Amino acid sequence: MSLNRKTIFITGASRGIGREIALRAARDGANIVIAAKSAEAHPKLPGTIHSVAAEVEAAGGKALAIQLDVRDEVAVKAAMAQAAEHFGGIDAVINNAGAIKLVGIEKLEPKRFDLMFQINTRAVMVCSQAALPYLKLSKGHILSLSPPLNLDPKWFASYAPYTTSKYGMSMLTLGMHEEFKKYAISVNALWPQTVIATAAIEFELGGQHAFKHARTPAIMADAAYAILNSRERSISGRLLIDEEILREQGESDFEQYRFDPDGGALMPDLFVG
Repeated sequence: MSLNRKTIFITGASRGIGREIALRAARDGANIVIAAKSAEAHPKLPGTIHSVAAEVEAAGGKALAIQLDVRDEVAVKAAMAQAAEHFGGIDAVINNAGAIKLVGIEKLEPKRFDLMFQINTRAVMVCSQAALPYLKLSKGHILSLSPPLNLDPKWFASYAPYTTSKYGMSMLTLGMHEEFKKYAISVNALWPQTVIATAAIEFELGGQHAFKHARTPAIMADAAYAILNSRERSISGRLLIDEEILREQGESDFEQYRFDPDGGALMPDLFVG
């Protein structure tokens, strides 16, 4: 398996899982488009498009940093064109940018609802649509970081707005799998089995206390790598869990992904189980 000279456009890649996917592909010599809002350092959130671009180059890849708000469809279309011109095409789009607020309908501000649907659900359509002319040529991949559709009422009881925004991403994945079959484009979703130690989790939960029960973003990067290396839509249409796809690849050692080797029981992620 290799992503050498493949061009991968990753939204929200300035930190966390997006950054880790970028670095994993860079080790193969891939071309990475780091598309995110963070062009300048944030006092509480490490990482910018430029710092990740430097890391990608150091890891053996080629980088193009683009400051991008995925809510702006004109800017998204321009970014895709810039990436395709710079690297000669686009082989994969990873819809990694996300917004989270675990609040129920009674107390959620409508503007937060809009933000989650714009960055989660709508951006999948906008980015995939803008990339389509290039993915038709490469017979490439679309990968969105969203969960399997688990309709257990417990996932709707306390934060239905966030749940529906993420499930919308997964439903668009199923739709694109069918719609883009005629173009031989592979479409998947990927979600972690356990909580992943990222800044988003730290902010939403109010600290790093959950990290001792979490895995590192490396497991999602390895899972995404396996998906992007799949051939001829062999797994297209599946809403995958990181551990599931890695087991199919023969991986059995998941202790290597623990954030804290002595952290005890791992915490299942949302929508799992």
